[in-house]
Amino acid sequence: MKPLTNQPIEVQLHRLLDTVRHGGMDRRRFVRAAAAWGLSAPAALFLLADAGLAQLQAPLPPYKPTRRGGGGTLRLLFWQAPTLLNPLFAGGLKDGEACSLFYESLADWTADGQLLPVLAAEIPSRENGGLAADGRSVVWKLKRGVKWHDGMPFTADDVVFNAEYESDLATGAFTAGAFTDLRIEKIDSHTVRVVFARPQPFWPGQYCSVALVPRHVFQAFRGAKAREAPANLMPVGTGPYVLSDFKPGDALRARINLDYHLPLRPHFDAVELKGGGDSTSAARAVLQTGEYDYAWSLQTEDELLKSMEAAGKGKLQFSSGGFVEHLQFMMADPWNEFQGERGHPQSRHPILSDLAVRRALAL
Repeated sequence: MKPLTNQPIEVQLHRLLDTVRHGGMDRRRFVRAAAAWGLSAPAALFLLADAGLAQLQAPLPPYKPTRRGGGGTLRLLFWQAPTLLNPLFAGGLKDGEACSLFYESLADWTADGQLLPVLAAEIPSRENGGLAADGRSVVWKLKRGVKWHDGMPFTADDVVFNAEYESDLATGAFTAGAFTDLRIEKIDSHTVRVVFARPQPFWPGQYCSVALVPRHVFQAFRGAKAREAPANLMPVGTGPYVLSDFKPGDALRARINLDYHLPLRPHFDAVELKGGGDSTSAARAVLQTGEYDYAWSLQTEDELLKSMEAAGKGKLQFSSGGFVEHLQFMMADPWNEFQGERGHPQSRHPILSDLAVRRALAL
């Protein structure tokens, strides 16, 4: 859908919002129209919410649990095995998805771009007093009664600590950018205020969906000591599962968190995640043999996957989201030493330093 006129985008957006308000356009079409100007689905939904035309907080998914546990063991096969279990250093999906068993964030996004509270008690809004009129701050109320896996309470101190810990460049957290141009203040034991350096219309930013780690576990490992924390391999989170055993690069086992803050969840009593092999063998282990319940990132030819699916043991599921997988080439020289180091940033790759080669790859 293209912009409607040569008028400023702001004017056109207001007209589209009026069209939605009077029934001439549904919310889904508005989101598509906003995308023509480069607005993401969450940003478009925030415009609708601010105009009183959409819920800011997403409803709970349709799944209705009847009891905690009872689902047996969930068997996962990741052909790329996780190597660490600290979400702040989990730059790859294999580590990030393993960490999601144990760690949670203030809020998270649903597949259709709605914001769902996780460790937050509710999504801030103008109605509940969470959003400042000048766009310079937002107040988050935290869930009460949430415990870390070691029994310690989750509080505002943990949220403030995460912002300080991750924004310290010496820590080396890949999430450091989520806390740029903001600070987090404690209001009381279960309320924090996020203060922005300038008015921020997209106030959830990235920080609200970054997994939170416990202050009492990581405070002794600030800055340059961050990589020495034992909890990098032995997670202590608020999530639905508690670590039982972890062999980096191989496998992990986790058991149900009986103190999990969401009622009647999780469904499975335990999770076993095995790594190794390749994409095709992982697909075969689910779709043909039924040895595993779920296999991750099946980068295999469509025809081969469809023939496996015909065995009737499993189904292919396409995940939605904004992630893109790509090959990124190392531009340094990985074979020859430069200043005593292979792959030195100032070295030149003997093949990829040729512009013609790079142009060929780009095609």
